Amino acid sequence: MTTTAYAVSGMSCAHCQATLTKVISELDGVTEVGVDLATGQVTVTSAGEPDDALITEVVDEAGYELTGRAA
Repeated sequence: MTTTAYAVSGMSCAHCQATLTKVISELDGVTEVGVDLATGQVTVTSAGEPDDALITEVVDEAGYELTGRAA
């Protein structure tokens, strides 16, 4: 399993958290999603190396901006 943290802007409420959890969880290989509104980070656990471009696409389509991997 691989866990990767991403910085996402535009999240502000439980609805944002639920939306991002849902759309990212639907991606192949993703086993767990954690959304931290306070830090603006989304943690994705996947079976292998995550597809950053695909995750960026679904986050953007949901109305948020993935600004890169978090340090």
